[in-house]
Amino acid sequence: MTEQGVDSMRVRLLAAGTLGTGPVYYWMSRDQRVADNWALLYAQHLALELKRDLRVVFCLTSDFLGANLRHFGFLTRGLKEVAHTLKPLDIGFDLLFGDPGYEVARFLTKENCSSVVTDFDPLRIKHQWKNQLLDQASMSVYEVDSHNIIPCWQTSNKQEYAAYTIRPKIKSKLADFLTDFPTLVVHPFPSAGPISNVEVKTILNRVRDQSVAESSFFVPGEAGAWQAMTDFIQNRLAGYPDRRNDPCLNGQSGLSPYLHFGQLSAQRLALEVERSQAPQGAKQDFLEELIVRRELADNFCYYNQRYDTVEAFPDWARKSHADHRRDKREYLYSRDQFEQAETADRLWNACQQDLAYKGKLHGYLRMYWAKKILEWTSCPEEAMSVSIYLNDKYSLDGRDPNGYSGIAWSIGGVHDRAWPSRLVFGKVRYMNQNGCRRKFDVDRYISEVNRTTGTN
Repeated sequence: MTEQGVDSMRVRLLAAGTLGTGPVYYWMSRDQRVADNWALLYAQHLALELKRDLRVVFCLTSDFLGANLRHFGFLTRGLKEVAHTLKPLDIGFDLLFGDPGYEVARFLTKENCSSVVTDFDPLRIKHQWKNQLLDQASMSVYEVDSHNIIPCWQTSNKQEYAAYTIRPKIKSKLADFLTDFPTLVVHPFPSAGPISNVEVKTILNRVRDQSVAESSFFVPGEAGAWQAMTDFIQNRLAGYPDRRNDPCLNGQSGLSPYLHFGQLSAQRLALEVERSQAPQGAKQDFLEELIVRRELADNFCYYNQRYDTVEAFPDWARKSHADHRRDKREYLYSRDQFEQAETADRLWNACQQDLAYKGKLHGYLRMYWAKKILEWTSCPEEAMSVSIYLNDKYSLDGRDPNGYSGIAWSIGGVHDRAWPSRLVFGKVRYMNQNGCRRKFDVDRYISEVNRTTGTN
């Protein structure tokens, strides 16, 4: 353990460089919070050892993987809170704009940075940014996984086939990693540099895609995340096993936007769930989703960099899709028809309208939504493209390993098994509206969406 209580197994050295005379920097990217952040804690540990000031840097790029006003609004309002929270801790904050890999490397070099700590992220674009930093900068670079409870590279050294293969690996290490967080202290070497102002309105005016409005259903930032977590644990966790698959009952946590943007620590959420008075069965069911399924998604994207293509599908699914490419589809819709909710299926249309309006779709319905896109497009490649486009455009938790793995599960059988073959789907698991009707009141859900969104 380090002096700041950050287990060395959470940290890995990406590059050993020269020691600059400037501050220690934490390059914040995936984990946009001050509390419960192992990377920030480790950066403070390094700064204390070196007797240097500590600063956080974040770089905004205005066209990140098709993100729009909805996503940038949530992110920027959260960053404003980060900057405000850091100030009384005597930790600096720098906000940059442009290509992150290039801009961060240029900035840290100019500041003669002592060393830099950055977030782990399994997505390709984050690898590219990090490699740009490693290619251009001369300081030591450390990576810390603050997003997963067990660092992704510690859980497994390969892509896991399914939940049942990763679950025992997680369980064998969970007690070592599911620990309380140490406290981030007021930094004794105050930062001399200015604190960047996060001018939300000015930043949002620079966002290229203004087509999707911000969601009013989620309050961005750490405080909003904590309030949403507390509300779930106190009011819905106990009924989670019986209510989670019914979109009419508000039985899920609704915390995925906060987990995606790193405004809430999954480890903090797990600790608070364990300490709650909810029935043990409810705790276990929720922690299975939070830990096993969520960390399985990171494992998938980290070890399979084709995670958003059909090349990521297991062999049996690719062969099955090949056998059924020429199957006649009952309907064929364009991407625009899907986006405008113009299918013959009222439930699917309601799902798309719900997603577009709120910025989040119920987990069970998200599976149905993606599987119907497979059924109503010409091929699995098109189905993947349409599903990822719509999910990433409208969902607050888009561009996330959970989204990519969930779509790959729905369309390509990733983390699933082969089922009896049928038209179009082949051996990929099938879902239809009758199955939904056995789970919940479909007509009630459609009526509620129509009422909320003002559609017919």
